[in-house]
Amino acid sequence: MATGDSLLRAAWGRNTGPDTAPARRGRLRIADRVLQRIAEVAAREALGPDPVGGHPRVSVAVLGGGARVWVGLDLPFPGDLAAWAERVRAQVGERVGGLTGIEVREVDVVVEHLVPVEPSSAR
Repeated sequence: MATGDSLLRAAWGRNTGPDTAPARRGRLRIADRVLQRIAEVAAREALGPDPVGGHPRVSVAVLGGGARVWVGLDLPFPGDLAAWAERVRAQVGERVGGLTGIEVREVDVVVEHLVPVEPSSAR
């Protein structure tokens, strides 16, 4: 009768068991769509629960093992646009890199529209 350990080794197949170096076992590919979704969620988190102009628009490209992220935003005006953009940039870079292990080389934040708000309701 086989033990649990021998069954585990048999299930791994030839030359791919737990004693095999990780680089020889295979590879992991994370689809650009997954990175895009993580970046969208991170941008929304940075903007808060009620983004003034709607949801951020995100595009992601992975080249040479690193990611480049583009985020389009609608932001409240008047407001500190640079602070909002930096908050989104930091959150997206941290979240995408932290959850996927892919180096985020660049996060471009583009303010596409300004949404007028009354000074009393500005964030």
